[in-house]
Amino acid sequence: MPAAAATCPRGGAGSSLRAHDEEFSVFSLGIVGAGQFAGQFAKLWRLHPGVGDILVTDLLPDRAARLATEYDLAGTLPSYEAMLASDVDAVAVFTQRWTHGPLVVRALRAGKHVYSAVPMAVSQEEIDAIITAVRETGLTYMMGETSHYNPATVYARDRIAEGAFGRLFYAEGDYVHDMDLGFYDAYRYSGGENWKATASYPPLLYPTHSVGGVLGAWDTHAVSVSAIGVTDTRGDGVFDKEISQFGNDFSNATALFEVAGGGSFRTNEFRRVGYPSHIRESRFRYFGTDGSLEQLATVSLWQDRKGVEDVSELLRPRPTLSADDPSLTHVAPALRDAFTSGSAPVHDRTRLPREFANVSNGHEGSHHFLADDFVTAVATGSVPPVNAWVAARYTLPGIIAHESALHGGTRLAIPDFGDAPTT
Repeated sequence: MPAAAATCPRGGAGSSLRAHDEEFSVFSLGIVGAGQFAGQFAKLWRLHPGVGDILVTDLLPDRAARLATEYDLAGTLPSYEAMLASDVDAVAVFTQRWTHGPLVVRALRAGKHVYSAVPMAVSQEEIDAIITAVRETGLTYMMGETSHYNPATVYARDRIAEGAFGRLFYAEGDYVHDMDLGFYDAYRYSGGENWKATASYPPLLYPTHSVGGVLGAWDTHAVSVSAIGVTDTRGDGVFDKEISQFGNDFSNATALFEVAGGGSFRTNEFRRVGYPSHIRESRFRYFGTDGSLEQLATVSLWQDRKGVEDVSELLRPRPTLSADDPSLTHVAPALRDAFTSGSAPVHDRTRLPREFANVSNGHEGSHHFLADDFVTAVATGSVPPVNAWVAARYTLPGIIAHESALHGGTRLAIPDFGDAPTT
C-alpha cells in the first residue's frame, strides 16, 4: 500500500540521537528501484540509527511491495513522482545504469539528498548537470562506488599515505566480470523481454569499479585516454549492434589513461573472459619507485627491493552470509559471492555503527562503509568521500574512453570538474 513519509517511531527528520559519538539528525529515505541490489542497502539503512522511515517505489509495484515486506520498511509509493512530492529527506537511486543522471538531478531539484548506484551518468552533460545541481542546492550527493572500499584500494591508500610506494607512477584496475557468471540472469531480471538490448551496455560506460579502485588510492585524476574495444563474436544476440539499445558491439575494452602530475594507469573492462569473476571481480596493481602491490584472483602481494610479502589474508574478506540465504533468492547463484562477503582485516570498522556488527556485507566489504558514509554526510552536512566531484573523476574517464574506442584508439583529452568545495 502507498504510504506517506510520516514521522515513524524510529525518528523523523527533526529528531536526533547519538551515533559514532556524534549528534545525528535522523532522516527519512526513499529507495527508487527495487531490484537485486537495492535490498542489500535497504537492510543496512533500516538498521542504521541515523535513518528513520524508508519508503520504496519501482516500475513493477510487486517488487517494491516485496522489498518493503522483506526488510520491514515503512511502505511503498506508486511512482518516482510521488516520491519526489513526498516529504522524504533523501532518495537512493538503484535503477538501470543508464538512467541515473536525470533521476539524480530531478531529486536534487526537488530538495532531496541523493545516493546513487554506479555509474554517475552516461554523458559529460549529465555529470555537469549533477554537479551544478549539487553546487546550487547545497544538498548531499554520493555515488556508491564499491571499489573505493575494496581491500586493495584501502591497503594501497594507507601505504601511499605513509610513503611506502615512493612516487606512484603507474597503476592498473581490472573489472573482469564474465557474462556467463551471473550477468545473463541479472539482465533478464532487470530487462524483461528486451533484455538483450540492454545487456549490450558498453563496458567502458561502466568504468567505476576499475577506475575507482585506482583513483580511490592515488590522489590524481585522468587527463587523457586512448582506448581499444574488442568486437564481440559470441553470436547470441548480446553485443549485437542491430539489437543493442546503445548500438554497441564491444564486449571487452582496454583504456590507457594519462594522469595529472605525471604517470599513467590502465583499466580493463571485460565481459567475455575466462576468469573466476565470482572469486574476485575487481583487481588492482600499483607501482611506485619504492614499492608495489599486485593482485591476482586469489593472491595479493606487497613487493619492494627487499622482497615479497604475501598480504592475501589481510585483504581477504570473511563471509558473513551463506550463499543459500533466503534474502538472495532473486540473485543469480554466480553473483551471490558479491553479496556475502564480510570485512577484511584491513578495514577499520571502528567508525561503523554497532548495529552493523553481525550483518552481512557485500562487494569485498564495501557495503557497510558506503551505507554509513551517506548517512554521516546527510546527518552532519559533511562532504562524503565519493562526492559529486570524485564521482565525476571515477565516471567521466570511461565515457571519454568509450568515445576513443569508437574512433580506433584516438587519444582524447578528459575534462576535469575540479575538487569538491571545502565548505
